Amino acid sequence: MSLPLIGILRGISPTNVVEVGEALLAAGIERIEVPLNSPEPMESLRRLAEALGDRALIGAGTVLTPAQVRDVFAAGGRLVVSPNCRTTVIEESRRLGMESWPGVVTPSEAFDALDAGATGLKLFPAVQIGIEGMKAMRVVLPPGTLLYAVGGIGVDNFADWRAGGIDGAGLGSALYTPGLTAAEVGERASSLVAAWHAADGNDS
Repeated sequence: MSLPLIGILRGISPTNVVEVGEALLAAGIERIEVPLNSPEPMESLRRLAEALGDRALIGAGTVLTPAQVRDVFAAGGRLVVSPNCRTTVIEESRRLGMESWPGVVTPSEAFDALDAGATGLKLFPAVQIGIEGMKAMRVVLPPGTLLYAVGGIGVDNFADWRAGGIDGAGLGSALYTPGLTAAEVGERASSLVAAWHAADGNDS
């Protein structure tokens, strides 16, 4: 995936999930998650995977148990994002060949996640950790560890986080809130993508 952004569609319903997903893709966001505390999340996942699975990495957020990992896989999802670090969730995701992005706040959680095979680390909530906290954690992590900031990330602070060394971001309420039309989400997505590129002129 060329653009290191994950679109988080918390609260989306199956009725308009494909239309919204298409809008994200058109803006350049190729990784899309449906949090499991959304209405009928597995149905939304199924529809997204069927419609966009050959063009995007579709998956679920707020995945808390290995059983949920298997449900996401059965629905066609190949991306697992969690708010916490549970090694059993990471291991089951990797066993099924899925990407695993667990939430971490401390170095202990970060190393536990990496030892379990995490694809990358989700700093969550990023506003709690802060850029200086992220820098301190980065110093001790293995070279090449992917760090994505999630929680309070958007147009206004992309530049600061990128300058601090973050690899990517998960976009929640800055991108989608229930009630927005697909066109409105597409406009937000385009603005966020443009801001991400503007924060680093070398980004391709």
